[in-house]
Amino acid sequence: MTPHHPGAHSHGHGAHAHSHADGHTATEPDWEAMAAHLEREAELNTPFLEGAAAWLHDLTGNRPVTRVLDLGSGPGVSTTAPAHAFPGAETVAVDSAPGLLSRARARAEREGLASRITTRRADLPADLPGLGTADLVWTSNVVHHLGDQRAALETFAGVLRPGGVLAVRERGLPTRCLPRDIGIGRPGLQARLDAAEEDRFTAMRAELPGHTRTVEDWPGLLVAAGLTPTGSRTFLTDLPAPLDPVARAHVRERLARTRDSLAGVLDAEDVATLDALLDDASPDGILRRPDVFYLTATTVHTAVRA
Repeated sequence: MTPHHPGAHSHGHGAHAHSHADGHTATEPDWEAMAAHLEREAELNTPFLEGAAAWLHDLTGNRPVTRVLDLGSGPGVSTTAPAHAFPGAETVAVDSAPGLLSRARARAEREGLASRITTRRADLPADLPGLGTADLVWTSNVVHHLGDQRAALETFAGVLRPGGVLAVRERGLPTRCLPRDIGIGRPGLQARLDAAEEDRFTAMRAELPGHTRTVEDWPGLLVAAGLTPTGSRTFLTDLPAPLDPVARAHVRERLARTRDSLAGVLDAEDVATLDALLDDASPDGILRRPDVFYLTATTVHTAVRA
């Protein structure tokens, strides 16, 4: 489970990282080049991943779980959470980027899970039927990178064993890291960045092969895939100010990616404000100001195959 593939990649809401899927366009980043960024963001969200895995363990009840697929595993942070939660299962990290899968194998080794975590290189959704069936399928911010989201969920549902659970991490709330008024520039910077990112996200989806506009009612889409919803849950990642150096450096990198990707659409004042925030020698910079925090809400939707 990653906020990769974020997955979890860099799109929406300040270089939001998540997992990796097939079907990239010119609007998408180089996932392997972002490996360290993806891994660090996933590590910041470890409490969410562990909480989600525990919830999924409760959802499966007394039914044995012997195989888990992590679709769009990215560097594997999301893979170790269900591996710990389901110690009797083989957990498979699935991604299209060999470099990210290499990180996933190294992480499994470090956490003593190498005997229970395997990796498979695959393009989603085309290669999914060749990966075999599973009692639990987890996918983190992957579906929105596939042109036909409804068809993708039908494919994902198709590899579930009877009684198996599909867990889809999609959307939530935008990440926040600064107060509304930061003392420089026009107040409300993050809200304007969110609006610009939403437009960029829409443009990214429009360029995907086979793009089909879909009402993003995730429980409804799971029903359309032939599944029975078993609940949606939102998990909070709340790292208050003052941030530790690792989280602070991650926030700075997120803002730097945002500045690079949105400079052409933001007004001059907002670009100047971002430049001030990225000035490491300035007391107004992200690395020195005391009011930087990290707050995000992540939603997971689940459904079971009858």
